[in-house]
Amino acid sequence: MRRREFSRKALLAGLATGTVPVPPRSAPASEDTYEEPPKKIPARRFDVVVAGGGTAGVFAALAAAREGARTILIESKGYCGGTATEGGTAIHSFYNLYTAFPGVEKRKVVQGIPDEFITRLTAMGGCSGYPEMQTGRDYDSVCTAVDVELYKLLAFEMLEEAGVHVAVNTLLTSAIRKGDRVEGVITESHGGREAVMAHAFVDATGYGDLCARAGAEYSVPDDYASCNSFGLANADIEDYHSFLKTHDAVGQVCPDTREDAENRFVRMGAEALEFPGLADEAKKIGVSLVTTTVRDNYLMFIKCNYKVPGSVLDRDDMARAEIEVRKRMARGAQLLRKHVPGFGRAFMARSSPSLCIRRGRLISCDYDVSHEDVIEGRHFDDDVFAYGFHDMAPRYQIKDGGTYGIPYRALCVKGIDNLYAAGMMITSDHRAHMSTRNTVSCMGQGQATGTAAALCAAKELGSRELPGTVLRDALVEGGVYFEA
Repeated sequence: MRRREFSRKALLAGLATGTVPVPPRSAPASEDTYEEPPKKIPARRFDVVVAGGGTAGVFAALAAAREGARTILIESKGYCGGTATEGGTAIHSFYNLYTAFPGVEKRKVVQGIPDEFITRLTAMGGCSGYPEMQTGRDYDSVCTAVDVELYKLLAFEMLEEAGVHVAVNTLLTSAIRKGDRVEGVITESHGGREAVMAHAFVDATGYGDLCARAGAEYSVPDDYASCNSFGLANADIEDYHSFLKTHDAVGQVCPDTREDAENRFVRMGAEALEFPGLADEAKKIGVSLVTTTVRDNYLMFIKCNYKVPGSVLDRDDMARAEIEVRKRMARGAQLLRKHVPGFGRAFMARSSPSLCIRRGRLISCDYDVSHEDVIEGRHFDDDVFAYGFHDMAPRYQIKDGGTYGIPYRALCVKGIDNLYAAGMMITSDHRAHMSTRNTVSCMGQGQATGTAAALCAAKELGSRELPGTVLRDALVEGGVYFEA
């Protein structure tokens, strides 16, 4: 029906009933805000809220629930796992860098719930475990490669076992703050808006969304490229190894140590590959020539890096970046299909649902881990775990193949009494952040903050009132390793 005819009939209907419909009024062009009318929404209460079900958030929720806290995990996607399942290409790293320092003791320095998770995932056939690197030993000592789908499944299984209330497909939209405490958060799902109240909160969103909405101090360094990763099916890592070997370009190599996987690999990378049409074109579009897998005839992770023009916090900047990166990934798959013998029928079989950032907001905490803290291997009276990997190795390595400590203070959000930051949101110095942001560090931060939040809820304490000995004892009980 044409608009004029519709309007005439509506007017006649209105005259017949004594009412005249009021046409919608467009807001003046100068109006760029809208004030929502107040309304009551449902509310529920927990002891601990963990915002973000990514690499840190899963372990924060598990730790809090195992301490007896009624815990809710809020995640915007339909699954948990975050960068560990999306960013690739390996999980770095549960061990100190012993392979780069002859005579240094081999130590599994991240244990506790993260190590339990990897052990269970390996038993499911979804992880390489901890095979030792054959080359690239001055970068990492082991390679822990994962099957992304089994990782997601195990995360759900362990969260259910622990009694965590898992709220996936749920957005955190705002925070309720009173004085120096967060009292609750507002969420939005297909079921509508809801308030979730709690005693303690962990921000593991990666972007620092909860901290920002609670009024925490932050900056946006914008000092990293983002990435997406894709899985390439009908592409065998042994064929890739043969191709690199032919061109004398074999770089990082980690053999597959499974009993039925003799002479196979879980990690393979190119080193100084000079191959017209592949190496130069891959570099132009940001496609990495390092890959990992735990499957035959399938490369689980091929990474495409892209520096977002603008801000990773800007919706429109990120939308343009998402489109560009997907074009580049398709081009990367095409390049590999064209140039690597055996890849002629390869195709993209999966991709991450969105760009993976390496840093969003930098949240101000009570302590800022420095570059010197990391490379000098410093430990603190309030350490919550030890860590020994640096993503800029061999340029930067922890002294003598040792470890450094993440202090509890570095996870306490400045100016707020019951809020923790876990994951890539801490550490201002880019060099130090190239260690603290890595996946296994995020796992350790998750267990530490979840444990602390649960203890604070049980004892009705603020984050800075929690005795260090009480937290340390609980972490040791949870299997966390500390350097003597």
